[in-house]
Amino acid sequence: MHSSLKAVIFDMDGVLINSEPLWRRAMIKGFTGLGLNFTEEDCRKTMGNRFPEVVAYWLDFYKLKHINAADVEATVMNELYALIEAEGKFIDGIPAILDFCRAKKLKTGLATSSSNQLMNQVLKKLNLHGSLDAVVSAELMKYGKPHPEVFLHCAEQLNIAPGHCIVIEDSLNGVIAAKAAQMKVIAVPDEEHRAIAKFALADYNLNTMHEALDVLKTLWP
Repeated sequence: MHSSLKAVIFDMDGVLINSEPLWRRAMIKGFTGLGLNFTEEDCRKTMGNRFPEVVAYWLDFYKLKHINAADVEATVMNELYALIEAEGKFIDGIPAILDFCRAKKLKTGLATSSSNQLMNQVLKKLNLHGSLDAVVSAELMKYGKPHPEVFLHCAEQLNIAPGHCIVIEDSLNGVIAAKAAQMKVIAVPDEEHRAIAKFALADYNLNTMHEALDVLKTLWP
């Protein structure tokens, strides 16, 4: 076993589950319902943030002070819950990584910006309830990603020092947060974000979860 790394921590959206396209569809439907010309590119501008922060950002951007943020959140989230239930599935390669972690007896954690309700729905959809050693949502924390708080809480629940954890992330905010927590990071951005130079902050910048598994196999041969 690699002498210093003892746990693998996963982001959720875009890492465990193929939810980023579903998020965009739900957001576009919700925000266009307000009369906005909302696009996929707009969705990507706030990727990795907690959703109440996303709603607050866009309502402020468009000066929609008369719109109730909680109503917008509820509309988008209800659409997302339905999409995940109908279409949610593992990101290709993740089941093999989870099998590898179990075989090597590595601790596993989940650290997500998404709400507790969404986290629990995803765990149920992927049949992962009870399979991970720690699951943590940043929903009620003081700070969201790119602040490291959610990763530090996850490491604490795992009873593993942050420097002994490696994180798998797909968003730049997540990479920044994990590095700020002094963790190693495997970045697997989607195809549209791979050219972003700042992903070089990650220890490994890869294209697929199959490549991520290859890296883990070099750390725990």
